[in-house]
Amino acid sequence: MKVAVLAPVAWRTPPRHYGPWEQIASNIAEGMVKLGAEVTLFATGDSITTGTLDAICVAGYEEDRAQDAKVLECLHISNLMEKAGQFDIIHNNFDFLPLTYSGLTKTPVITTIHGFSSPKIVPVYKKYNSRGHYVSISNADRSPELDYLATVYNGIDTRDFNFYEQPDDYLLYFGRIHPDKGTAEAIEIAKKSKRKLLIAGIVQDANYFKEKIEPQLSADIEYIGHAGPEKRRDLLGKAYALLHPISFNEPFGLSVAEAMLCGTPVIAFNRGSMRELIKDRQTGFLVDTVDEAVEAVAAVGEIKRIDCYNWANAQFSSEKMVSDYWELYKRILAK
Repeated sequence: MKVAVLAPVAWRTPPRHYGPWEQIASNIAEGMVKLGAEVTLFATGDSITTGTLDAICVAGYEEDRAQDAKVLECLHISNLMEKAGQFDIIHNNFDFLPLTYSGLTKTPVITTIHGFSSPKIVPVYKKYNSRGHYVSISNADRSPELDYLATVYNGIDTRDFNFYEQPDDYLLYFGRIHPDKGTAEAIEIAKKSKRKLLIAGIVQDANYFKEKIEPQLSADIEYIGHAGPEKRRDLLGKAYALLHPISFNEPFGLSVAEAMLCGTPVIAFNRGSMRELIKDRQTGFLVDTVDEAVEAVAAVGEIKRIDCYNWANAQFSSEKMVSDYWELYKRILAK
């Protein structure tokens, strides 16, 4: 089977630190190579793959700001689509824009919908409903206006994480510094719980960081910047609990699954996909308010860390994800 995996070109695939779509595209590509597929990864030129790499740029536009994002995206997507006839199937991890080429090629395109940045993009998906093959990353993130082939949860390379039986006593916030992700709420939870909080992630909203986060930083509320793979593993694994007080309906939370894979319970606001990721009171807590989250911190000792690991390993491994996609590829090609 000749498979083209289309990754974004914002960051390297796999990413050095941030880049969830790039990470999943990488896990899919590497997993398909292991299953014997002939894989070409369309990504930035500095990307790493055991398959064949095809690139039109040296680095992503978030890592080299001299580039124009839209120009790069158009050159990148057209590079694949003009070669579509060389492949049996195209796996699109690049949102809606590649769909506009799908009516011009006979090669089937399977699209993982990693979330809807806005309801305004749904009409593009609707236009290609009859010929597209859409996969949701959680049942919570499905649009009632679209037809779906399946839900396939994002998969993590379990070799990148270790199980930590004995944690430290700090709480962890791990994600973009943005109001949607609840950085300020995490600080409030930590202060009310009288526990140290480590904050790791890229600053995506500079004003929010300057006005809401930076003034609260102290010896007990510490911002440590973004975290690469090695640092991420230890941060997640040694945390007493991961705080995930989101204020939007998150399609999937990679850090939530990664934390549990390390044995770390997650306290999350009950929005979006969280009910699918977390087994309430078994691998973490689903709460609705800061005060409920504070109560959950006090109850974290009731959670068995091995239960967190077993759940995440069974549900969110890259092996399971790749196996699920492999079956979908075969279904599509059998039509």
